[in-house]
Amino acid sequence: MQVSPAKPTTQEAVSRERALQRLVTVFICTGLVFLLLPGTFLGVWNLLQISSDRVVHAPSTAWIQAHGQAQIFGWIGTFIIGIGFYSLSKMGRLQPFAIKRGWQSWVLWTLGISLHWFTGVYAWQWRTMLPLSAALQLAGFLLFFWTVRRHSAKPAASEQRRPMEVWMRVVVAATFAFLAALLWNLAVSLCASFAESTPTLPAPADGHLILISAWGFLVMTVWGFNARWLPVFLGLPHPHPRGLLLAVAALIAAVVAGVVGAPVVCSLLLIAAAILASWALHVFQPSVQRPKLQGIHPSFPYFIRAAYVWLLVAAALSLFAALFDRNGGISGASRHALAVGFLATMVFSIGPRILPAFCGMRVLFSKNLMFAALALLNLGCVLRVCCEIQAYEHHVALAWQVLPVSAYLELTAVGLFVLNLALTFLRPPAHLLVGGRASAR
Repeated sequence: MQVSPAKPTTQEAVSRERALQRLVTVFICTGLVFLLLPGTFLGVWNLLQISSDRVVHAPSTAWIQAHGQAQIFGWIGTFIIGIGFYSLSKMGRLQPFAIKRGWQSWVLWTLGISLHWFTGVYAWQWRTMLPLSAALQLAGFLLFFWTVRRHSAKPAASEQRRPMEVWMRVVVAATFAFLAALLWNLAVSLCASFAESTPTLPAPADGHLILISAWGFLVMTVWGFNARWLPVFLGLPHPHPRGLLLAVAALIAAVVAGVVGAPVVCSLLLIAAAILASWALHVFQPSVQRPKLQGIHPSFPYFIRAAYVWLLVAAALSLFAALFDRNGGISGASRHALAVGFLATMVFSIGPRILPAFCGMRVLFSKNLMFAALALLNLGCVLRVCCEIQAYEHHVALAWQVLPVSAYLELTAVGLFVLNLALTFLRPPAHLLVGGRASAR
């Protein structure tokens, strides 16, 4: 006979909540460091070198790949793992020892990401360090996966016949895409350590890694959490379950097509998936209830919808790249529209809404900083996407001059986003503020 664990006392519950908040705060702050330094700063450095020399392959390929890893896995991947530990623990699905495993996962994950960046930049003992970094990332994720795999494994009696909600199905699919991306990363890192002369992944394998991780893992994750949060935050109708699952199926098929070498088919499926997801999530439909904008800038709904415009642009540009790309300008613009236009805009919009609550029930420091970060980010992305095609493909002199401007705008946006969250985390919790409310900024 199995004995259920005793209900924790009030003091134990408070201590557990504080421990969870410390854990998720460290994950979020670690992700912000990866975003600002090895992510955005290194990316700006690479772009400035390209613009200065007007040569697409001017910077080290290893530096470019280190920048990409820091953005995809170091920033958003760290956010997702930390939020996963916190959310499932709050839902009562994880045992108290999950907090200890969360710290262990953080150590392995952070060490793996940091080691990849260090190896890509300095190339020290890279034949050993490159696969070791990939193995550490995989180990950190597997510890997370092993801990959360029992989510809903033992539902309460009242939940035994309740089917899994569509948003959870999408998040589960995204989790397996995350695992596939890390396994691919380890496999190609091992191959590179034996076959390459520099700490770089082969171009086709790196392209497949970007496809699996950015489109397969990150986009699917955003769709899953959007299905959960947008009906509440934007007052939208509940998602269309079949439509969203069809979008996920089209996205998975697109990733498979891209990996097996059918870029046109891949792009067509990406376009179909983006259209289906936008329709199923009712993103461009009017709100049926008043959006919940307390504590954030009122432009929030417009930037969420702008993110989905960028998603459609990224998918469309991927098709043009498959048909007409010569020097990497169109494919680079597509990747930037996805990474900055869709993913970063989504994080910059929803992050100020949920992260202060996760990290100690705090109130966002400044709504105006939130708006400034989003406005500069999208302006920089418009300039980058437009000018990258003109510069790389057609060598338009003015476009080469505008590219650094786009880099500075996006770097400023990232700095404002990080500053706003850092100042938020330094504030006392909302219930300790004077009058229980933050002053408007």
